[in-house]
Amino acid sequence: MHTKEKTSSVVIRLIVAVIIAAYVLFPFFLVCVNSFKQSADITSNPIGFNGVSFAQFTKNMNDVINNKSFTFWQTFGYSALITILSLVLLAVLGSMAAWVICRNKTVWSNIIYFTFIASMIIPFQVVMLPLISTFRDVGKFVGIPMLKSVPGIVFAYLGFGGAMTVFILVGFIKGIPFDLEEAASIDGCSPEQVFFKVIFPLLSPVITTVTILNGMWIWNDYLLPSMMLGQNGPVKTLPVAVQAFVGSYVKQWNLILAAALLAILPMVILFLIAQKQIMEGMIEGAVKG
Repeated sequence: MHTKEKTSSVVIRLIVAVIIAAYVLFPFFLVCVNSFKQSADITSNPIGFNGVSFAQFTKNMNDVINNKSFTFWQTFGYSALITILSLVLLAVLGSMAAWVICRNKTVWSNIIYFTFIASMIIPFQVVMLPLISTFRDVGKFVGIPMLKSVPGIVFAYLGFGGAMTVFILVGFIKGIPFDLEEAASIDGCSPEQVFFKVIFPLLSPVITTVTILNGMWIWNDYLLPSMMLGQNGPVKTLPVAVQAFVGSYVKQWNLILAAALLAILPMVILFLIAQKQIMEGMIEGAVKG
């Protein structure tokens, strides 16, 4: 009887998992399938496979990539540049901040840490308008444009992504024995050398996880780039360019969905390649924290 109950429980959980997976993956399925069709086939039967053709998929992709209003390679380059710069700064500065917070047992370090945590619960909509006016004033003060520029949006991502990065890294660093740092100090290492030669290499599993999670968020983000870079500014990311493209080709669903697929495909591929590292890093961080 116990074996039957256990088998039934496994079957029920499997069914629930399949239903949830189908619900989550269905929009992606629609984008992929309809990228292989003509616009008329999409409007007549968006769910079916009628009209699916690899030749049509190639034509849709070529039309999107070579479209002057979409400027795929330019926007792809800006998205890659913004994402890479943001992730490098988040990994290095976030790990340094987490290490200092962990190893300095003072009132101020606790205040700074809980300030990071508190910032995670503030909705982005609350700071939208103050963010734009503040960045405009800061740009005038430092002489560097913070709006419609790569440095400005990278700085914004550093602020919005820093809280989660520090929170995860602090939990991991707490599990690293302090004896390793003491031994390195006795051997003559400066605090900077202790961090970069001892601590930073040990953080590689959790940094990989944080980098991939932040990378998917930054790459797919639409709201912050649309506000800071504008719809028609000189710098555009792929989500903003896709939205502008949709406005220009509102009835050509084959081109719209092909553009959407081009925008999300890099992150899908990255996740499929690195999903093992993501899970390992989150498990290690949870166990050590």
